[in-house]
Amino acid sequence: MRAHNDMATARVSQEERFRVAAEVLGMLADPTRLALLRLLAAGEQDVNTLAGQVSASRSSVSQHLGRLRLAGLVHVRREGRRMVYRVVSGHLSGLVDEALEFADHAVRGIPHHE
Repeated sequence: MRAHNDMATARVSQEERFRVAAEVLGMLADPTRLALLRLLAAGEQDVNTLAGQVSASRSSVSQHLGRLRLAGLVHVRREGRRMVYRVVSGHLSGLVDEALEFADHAVRGIPHHE
């Protein structure tokens, strides 16, 4: 019976991993959110600083950061009157980097790695 339970737990865990991964990839499917995560990988930044680096308004950047926060992909802390954001994981930063590397190959016609 234990082997059956272990397999059921492994299956649920695997399904949960795929579900969470799909949700994360869905959040990365927006160019502005992808750009924000790329910028935050370099370190903490506030909304105004981020808005000055992407082609989006301050309110749009704030909304995207709110979505990323609700999805658990960024942390926020108050620093005086400013809200400062940071990416939650080096794994997420690596995922963003890999997606951009893949895009570079596709856009520039560079053969993909085997």
